[in-house]
Amino acid sequence: MSRQVESRAGSDAWLALAAVSIFWGTTYLAIRFAIETLPPAFVIFARFTMSGAILLVTAKLRGAHLPKGRELWTAAACGCLILGIGNAAAVYAEQIIPSGLAGLFSTFSPFWMTGIEAMMGGEALHAPTIAGMLIGFSGTALLLLPGGGGAFGSSTLIGFTIMEIGVVGWTFGSLVQRRQPMKAHPFVIGGIQQLAAGLLYIPVVLFVPEHPIVFSQRSVLGLLYLVVFGSIVGYSAFIFAMDRLPVAIVSIYPYINAVVAMAVGWLFFREPFGPREWAAMLVIFAGVAIVKWQNGKALARGKSTPAA
Repeated sequence: MSRQVESRAGSDAWLALAAVSIFWGTTYLAIRFAIETLPPAFVIFARFTMSGAILLVTAKLRGAHLPKGRELWTAAACGCLILGIGNAAAVYAEQIIPSGLAGLFSTFSPFWMTGIEAMMGGEALHAPTIAGMLIGFSGTALLLLPGGGGAFGSSTLIGFTIMEIGVVGWTFGSLVQRRQPMKAHPFVIGGIQQLAAGLLYIPVVLFVPEHPIVFSQRSVLGLLYLVVFGSIVGYSAFIFAMDRLPVAIVSIYPYINAVVAMAVGWLFFREPFGPREWAAMLVIFAGVAIVKWQNGKALARGKSTPAA
């Protein structure tokens, strides 16, 4: 950790990371509440349209620079990938799998990040990295073994597939965004991304048949929780933590999210959280740790190699 980063990593930065870890972990439960009586597409549309509009109006009132032209369209396109596909996948997946499993399956992002970067000309895949991926995916296979009861089987496989489509969208959008020059503040970019993702679902809400919209108290509260604590507070805390803490430390949040998601899912809905789930989670985390360890070694090699 550099001295510059250490000097900026005060208690507020650690509190922000804790907020990201807790709030984003509980959003999986909030999604389950929201889709009890509200259609998935409507939840996605309402959540990101409201949060994006609030962030952009706040930024405008504070005199922030609002991007135009290529920068605007790039941010919007990345938002459709990161949120419109990546985040929305959990809403659809939780129709058929427990919220805790959705949180656990989202931790596969380092696998896809490593693979997609390799295909885009980045660090090539090495044997330990491939081994880590295989170990991680074997954790999912553990959940698909016979004898897991009604919560497992083909529905788990379908839910896992939906979640991984979302993780690929999130990862690819993040990589594209990282390669584009952005002059606007990250909060503004986040507002544009959220608003674009919400507007993307207007045709789905209007023309794709889903169950009728019913505004039950629990579903509405779940939706409002997603808007306030998932999108506005959670995202703001994430940006603040990324600015003040090393990326390697901030990157632990998905694993805390998964544990929180499985814990609150068991607490409120008695979702499966027994020895099989613990074993699968530890196997998946072991595979992720190997991949991240190899990525760290690759980064160290890159820093030690003189520039051509």
